[in-house]
Amino acid sequence: MTLRFDEVADRVYVLREPLLDVNVTLVVGDGAALVVDTLSTAAQAAELAAAARAVTPHPWTVVNTHHHFDHCFGNATLAADPARPVYAHEAAAAWLRERPDELRRAASEEVRDGRPELAAELAETTLLAPTHTVRLETALDVGGRRVVLRHPGHGHTDADLIVHVPDADVLVAGDLVEQSGPPAFEESYPLQWPDAVADLLRLTGPGTVVVPGHGELVDPEFVRAQHAQLVELAWLIRAGHTGGAPPERVAAEAPFGARAALTAARRGYAELTGTA
Repeated sequence: MTLRFDEVADRVYVLREPLLDVNVTLVVGDGAALVVDTLSTAAQAAELAAAARAVTPHPWTVVNTHHHFDHCFGNATLAADPARPVYAHEAAAAWLRERPDELRRAASEEVRDGRPELAAELAETTLLAPTHTVRLETALDVGGRRVVLRHPGHGHTDADLIVHVPDADVLVAGDLVEQSGPPAFEESYPLQWPDAVADLLRLTGPGTVVVPGHGELVDPEFVRAQHAQLVELAWLIRAGHTGGAPPERVAAEAPFGARAALTAARRGYAELTGTA
C-alpha cells in the first residue's frame, strides 16, 4: 500500500500509516514545511518522505511528539540528508541521545511476537536524536505560518509535545489522545494525564481538527469524552490506593478495558508512592 497525505485543513495534511495506524502530519508554508513524527523504520520513513515530496518540494523541519519508536525511529531518514532541524521535548531528546540501544531493544521486544520482521528492522534502525529541544513551549515560523510546540505536562509519557497550527485550527495531539484503541499506559502518568489533556483542550474551538497519535481524526467533543474517562480513571486509582485495594480491583472497575486499566493502575500507584 502506497502511503499518501490527505489535506485536512488549509495546507495541513495527514498520512495514516496502516501497519500500526500511526498518524503523521505535514504543514506546508511558503517555501518551508514541517513534518510531525517520522514512523518506525528507515523503509517506512523513505515512503513517508516520498509521500511528502508528492505534496511539497519545500525543505522541512521535523517534530517528534515523543520518543516511542513509531513516532521517531524514522528521524535519520527524514532529517539526516541533508541535515534538518528536529524538535522534541527535552526528555524525549535525552532518550534518543543517551539511550538509543535501550529504545531499540524495547521496541523490538514490544512487537517481536506479532511482527517478527518489524522487530528485526527496529533492532537495526539508526536513531537520530533531536537537534532542538522544547521545555514548555516554542513557536516556529513555517514559511510564514506560526506553529506552536507545547508540552502540556506529563501524560502518555513525561515528554509529550502537542503541535498547534492556529491559522488552520488543527491540533496534533500525539498519543495524548487515541482513537483506534485505548491509551497506552506503559510509561504514563495517569494521575497527571487528565491535566495534560485539559491543557490541550484549551487550544481547541468548536471546529478544531484534532489529530490523535493513532486512528481517525477526531473533534474536541471526542477529546472531552476521553478526558472524562481519564478523570474517572485517576479518581479510581486514588481511591483504590487510599483504600488499600490491589490494582486488579481498580482495573476491573476502570474505563479503557481491564488490560490497559491494570497497567494504568500500577503506574498510578507508582506515582502515589513516588516510584514512577
